[in-house]
Amino acid sequence: MFHIGHLNLLKRIKDMGSRLIVGVSTDEFNQLKGKKTLIPYEQRAAIVEAIKYVDLVIPESSWEQKIEDIKAHEIDLFVIGDDWSGKFDFLEEYCEVEYLSRTDGVSTTMLKQSLSAINKISKKDIISALDILDQLRKDLE
Repeated sequence: MFHIGHLNLLKRIKDMGSRLIVGVSTDEFNQLKGKKTLIPYEQRAAIVEAIKYVDLVIPESSWEQKIEDIKAHEIDLFVIGDDWSGKFDFLEEYCEVEYLSRTDGVSTTMLKQSLSAINKISKKDIISALDILDQLRKDLE
């Protein structure tokens, strides 16, 4: 679920080097991670590829491929959000690893929770709320 925090992270990472290569998880890899894919890999990759900070998008199909990707693309610096802090230290044998702070007030988890809450609201509750708002508007006129 792409959001402004991801865009901010990509911009900050691009400012750290000359070339930004972004791994986008394949649908199959998301399944292995227990995540449900709503937008197919090809579309998600196209969205990320269209971002002006991104030079190359590569498919991420396993955790283990990171070392091979680092070698194949001659990566000097691996950067990821600090919510993953410590999880990729094993890559330090191959390149520098840095964890960047996240954008305050936004996260994928928060957005998923908001969507879940919205989906739980019944049509009856929505109609009642709209009726109340309509009455308030009339009272203010």
